[in-house]
Amino acid sequence: MYSHGSESLIKQAREIQEPELQKFYNRLVKLLQGKEFSHETVDSLQRLHLILSATKYTRTLPSELQKRLSSLLSSPSEQLQVLSSAVLRETLPLSGQERNYNQDNISQLNSHAAALLLSQAGSRADLSSLCAQLLRSLESRPSEGPSHSLTHMLPILNTILTHSPECLTEDHMTLLSKKLVDWLRYASITQGGGASSGGFFTGPRSRQPVPIAELDGTVSGDFFTVLCVGQGFTEDQWMNVFSFSMLRHWLLTYHSVSNGNTAADTANRLQLSLSLSHSHSFSNDDRSEVDGSVVSMVSATSSTSRLLPPKERLREKAFQYCQRLIEQSDRKAHKRTDTELQRACLVEAVCILDCLCIEDTSLVFRAFPCIKALFGRLSSDLSFARVLLPLAQFYLNHGEIAAVDCECVWNLVFGRFPADLFNDPFLAHELLRFLRVNLESLQLRVPQYTRSFPNLLKLLAWDSPAVVDDFVDLLPSLVTAGTAVELLHTLLDLPCLSATLILQLRSASLPICEPGGRSLLSLDAFRNPSYRGLFLFLLRGEAGSGDTIDRLSTLHELLAEAADWPRVIQCTQTVPVLLHIFFNKVITVADEKLLAHLILVQLERSSLLLNIPNYIKEIHRVFSCHLLRLCKLHPSLVVDQSHELLEFAGTTANVYSKEEIYTHVVWVLGEYLSVSCDSRCSVRLITSCFEAMEAVLFEITSSAPPPGTSSPAPRVITTLMSALAKLASRSHDLIPRVSMFLSKLRKVSRGGSVVWCSDEEDLVAIVTRGEELWSLLKAPGVAQSVLTPPPHVTTPQWHRDTNVAMPLRLRALTSLTHSQ
Repeated sequence: MYSHGSESLIKQAREIQEPELQKFYNRLVKLLQGKEFSHETVDSLQRLHLILSATKYTRTLPSELQKRLSSLLSSPSEQLQVLSSAVLRETLPLSGQERNYNQDNISQLNSHAAALLLSQAGSRADLSSLCAQLLRSLESRPSEGPSHSLTHMLPILNTILTHSPECLTEDHMTLLSKKLVDWLRYASITQGGGASSGGFFTGPRSRQPVPIAELDGTVSGDFFTVLCVGQGFTEDQWMNVFSFSMLRHWLLTYHSVSNGNTAADTANRLQLSLSLSHSHSFSNDDRSEVDGSVVSMVSATSSTSRLLPPKERLREKAFQYCQRLIEQSDRKAHKRTDTELQRACLVEAVCILDCLCIEDTSLVFRAFPCIKALFGRLSSDLSFARVLLPLAQFYLNHGEIAAVDCECVWNLVFGRFPADLFNDPFLAHELLRFLRVNLESLQLRVPQYTRSFPNLLKLLAWDSPAVVDDFVDLLPSLVTAGTAVELLHTLLDLPCLSATLILQLRSASLPICEPGGRSLLSLDAFRNPSYRGLFLFLLRGEAGSGDTIDRLSTLHELLAEAADWPRVIQCTQTVPVLLHIFFNKVITVADEKLLAHLILVQLERSSLLLNIPNYIKEIHRVFSCHLLRLCKLHPSLVVDQSHELLEFAGTTANVYSKEEIYTHVVWVLGEYLSVSCDSRCSVRLITSCFEAMEAVLFEITSSAPPPGTSSPAPRVITTLMSALAKLASRSHDLIPRVSMFLSKLRKVSRGGSVVWCSDEEDLVAIVTRGEELWSLLKAPGVAQSVLTPPPHVTTPQWHRDTNVAMPLRLRALTSLTHSQ
């Protein structure tokens, strides 16, 4: 929201009257007529921008004022350029006076004027016309007109390329490809003569003006690149930098393989490319695409490249440029900023090589020796992790074609990266983006991926809010029949993993003994060899060493003080979301045996969670939801796991500590323990289930709750009564026992309040449900139809059944209503 002062200014700008506005226009025109502009001029321009932008209506400025503002676009003051461009973007161009640049002044275009031009382009034709003028300006010689700079041209073209790539014609693409070749490969190899700020991205240097130098201070012996330095730079060297910055975008947009090429054309290009790959000798007869540019005399490419079409020629020059950058990155830079520049250029160079090899697979065999050498040089240094990810992308895309063993790459990406750099937010973002972009390929071709979830989840455990969206997309791909059980345990232990990662960093940074201070008990436990195995299991890097550990309760006690750590709390809020995703996916990949195992895990882990009340409550809620879903999809699971389910339902303590999941277990037993769901369901099984739940119901309704616990929830009691009634309706010998309990319940409630239910309304609801069940059980046949209806009753489709009168009646009613 705006402050009070800001709102007042905006209100004044919106309510300004037309006569006052015209006076303001006239005063501003007078201010702009001077040769020098004061602070009053700047303030007036800012006020004009506020007036124009504060209303939803677009205004038209007086022609004189608009011309004055247009002239400010070429002002030497960038502040005036910004203000005039911002003001003109808020206005309509004068009729018949849309801003057009001719060949003389197109070269004077700057980024602010370009933004105005692009905002006022009304159609694709306008953009095409602007592109044509820009390209004609790029093609012109400095001697053909006044002195001008081309440094703004490529950024403008790149902006047009981003928003409307279809506006460039084939001729435009050919011309720009030729110009990019010229700037990338044939920039001057001597330093500029003028004063310089010292390098593209560095401070002043005290080098001699000629020739250009490498980052380690040695004289450059090859063509100019972005990693060359000097005291001054020529325009074509700056164009070299701009060309490299937009090269990958250009390749991705236009250099896709054409489906219209004939087999003969493809064969010819392949032969030429292969001849280049075997040509290691260089000659000096390769010339620039544009006469007058400076050609590197040290390493010109083979004359064979001149036979290539412009696009393929650009690929070849881009390939050489990237190889040169990789060679330059091995030099020891004198400044830290230059070292960072080397890494940034390495990332871009590898990405460009990847694009080139995707377009022309014959380049793969030329690129891989360089890529393998680079990976071998950088893989031992994790400070190059963000460079190694593009290398991993290259291996993923082309390793199979080149028959290269990629195991060492994936051991690094899925092993050391998340294990050692889990607390690097930039790497976490880039690694997870790499996984999302290549998810399908990783699942098919990288077996280490699905086994690496213990390591990948460290990223989530460390910074859950930042990466949870990524794991929402990635988690389904990690769920397989072989990983499901261990993955479920790992998700439930994610808060413990979060605490362990914190302890790992603290253990490395804090002294073992702090004099006069109180150390964390959990940190002492982390350093204690007796408990080391518990923490090492959480920190394991790969799945397969076991689903979980035996001493989970001990681990939870050791980490008890982590319950209020912010990272741990954030992690507990993420786990329920991921569990829903896990169960939604697992039902599509698991058989009934695995689903039965997962039910056992839910029952077991319901009492083995880190002691955070809200976390336990949410996990029980998720378990309850998906327990019902699993049993509804596969009712036979209830009979398969009847022993464990009965043991859980027969434990009275679960009524008070696990109300949510206990209620659903009872409901599942009452609903699906039936011959209609599974022919293996015997009377003996029904009776044993009945007796277990009957004992629990009798115990909780005949005594006060244990000290420190609240009364059982009414839903638990009514669910128990309903389940007993359902079981009795299937085995009529049990009906008298249920009826006797329900009648006693009526008599007890008449005596007033009871110790097991403190709320009178809840007691009335329980008794009412008991009376309904008691009335139903008086007629056993009716009770079974109501409490356990057959499938055709619970899922009726009478409107589709042609053997009954319902479809005819529906059609008759429909015709009557439509006729009215």
